[in-house]
Amino acid sequence: MENSQLKPLSSKRAVLAVLLAFGASFICGAAPASAAARLTIESGGISRSAVVVLRDRLKMRRRPLIIVLHRAGGLGARVRHGLGLEEVAQSSGPIFAYPDAINGAWPANPGPDADRDLRFLRDLVDHYVNEGAVDPRKIFLVGVSSGGAFAYRAACAGIGHQVAGLATLISAMPDDLANCAPSAPLAYMSVNGQSDPLVPYAGGKTTFSQAAFNSLPAEGALAVFAKINSCGARRDDRPIADRDKRDHSRAYVLSYSGCKAPVEMIRVDGGGHRIPGRKADPQIEAAGGANNDFDASRAVWEFLKRNGA
Repeated sequence: MENSQLKPLSSKRAVLAVLLAFGASFICGAAPASAAARLTIESGGISRSAVVVLRDRLKMRRRPLIIVLHRAGGLGARVRHGLGLEEVAQSSGPIFAYPDAINGAWPANPGPDADRDLRFLRDLVDHYVNEGAVDPRKIFLVGVSSGGAFAYRAACAGIGHQVAGLATLISAMPDDLANCAPSAPLAYMSVNGQSDPLVPYAGGKTTFSQAAFNSLPAEGALAVFAKINSCGARRDDRPIADRDKRDHSRAYVLSYSGCKAPVEMIRVDGGGHRIPGRKADPQIEAAGGANNDFDASRAVWEFLKRNGA
């Protein structure tokens, strides 16, 4: 089902009425067990879109919402198939939303573009919260590559409702967010390659095809969320089994204890700008080494599931 011709409306009430009408047909109408639709809404006077995937609604209850942000030059539909979260999850619980960035790129730096896209995410969340489909306490963000940089910004700034969890893959936290202070603790995990040529593990200048910014070190971002979640000083590092000795890389889980919400990172020694356990994206295939010891998409889903998704 697609709504691709929403015209400018004269009032906020009219906008909400159109969105609610669309949502009612989208969720309550006859649909297969797993349905994907392109939702188009007006946000800040601009037509914005997202691929939204949900299964049959269980007893009309409110459900978690997982918003997945694609890399620079990508599309929501593309990251949906490449990441494969739905296939890994095999769950009728959450709604998955894959929004499209304008010109294929989420803004990494603060400014009008970031404000515009934060408003879009707020409008997307409000659309489903207002129609009773989404639990406002269970909003999760997943960001890949430059989409992860914007996911950090959204988690720190808020998107109308508290973000319950954030997961980023082969990405980095912009250094202007070092004092990130969301209104409540939130679960955090990241997957970072120590040899990523695009996202320096030690922080500094980070350049994607359509985004450039200065980033915190990967472990610096971990420490930011350890502070947000009031973790203890102890950090545990444990290895993931070396299932593929031919990939010349090892993965380790770094986690803090005593946190109000879990904080962890998977560090991939010898890992480049690739999602572990997933087929390489041909556009970034040469960006460093791969790791096949674990499936990063499964790790993300299991983390989100443990934390309410």
